[in-house]
Amino acid sequence: MPEVSDEAGGRRAVPAAAAKPKPPSRVRMSAAQRREQLIAIGRQLFAERGFDATSIEEVAARAKVSKPVVYEHFGGKEGLYAVVVDREVRALLDRITTALTAGHPRELLEQAAMALLGYIEEETSGFRVLVRESPLMSGTATFSSVMNDVAHQVEHILGAEFKSRGYDPKLAELYSQALVGMVALTGRWWLEVRKPRKETVAAHLVNMAWNGLSHLEAKPTLITARRR
Repeated sequence: MPEVSDEAGGRRAVPAAAAKPKPPSRVRMSAAQRREQLIAIGRQLFAERGFDATSIEEVAARAKVSKPVVYEHFGGKEGLYAVVVDREVRALLDRITTALTAGHPRELLEQAAMALLGYIEEETSGFRVLVRESPLMSGTATFSSVMNDVAHQVEHILGAEFKSRGYDPKLAELYSQALVGMVALTGRWWLEVRKPRKETVAAHLVNMAWNGLSHLEAKPTLITARRR
């Protein structure tokens, strides 16, 4: 231990400078973990800004990696976007498909409406990604394609219902698109306003749809056409 002179001319020991603590070492992510991190960051950025306004530079900066790391995993922004969209499509479709368990058509409408509104409430970023349809990715699965898949399921239900009531089952496709479109567009509106509660929104959607369906005319015509 080094010594120094004190005021009385003596010597005293001076403790050696404490060693500086080493900074904690960063835990290196596995390739799978890094991929999941980049997907999560991409999902958030695409939700906030859309495809065009999001850059690979920002994805890399948020992940604290270099741009080549992002390219290595996805080949570019288009590849990352496609993965994010595909995951959201599957998540939403699985949620709606799983919810459709009832036997009565009105209950099925309720379940479908609640499943979509629940997804919007709980997975807001994912829903924003889906409704921000990118022209670049128009050939891939999007919100519209998910709703088409749901409409096809509803079509089978309505087809059987129409047949049992004496309506033309060929029109089931038209009505299924109308019903699903009504719920989907209302969901996009509710995404921003978030009121009333999703249960209330679902109840009103089903009220309009079901009470309209329960009083269908077998061969409807336009009032204006009747006056001619």
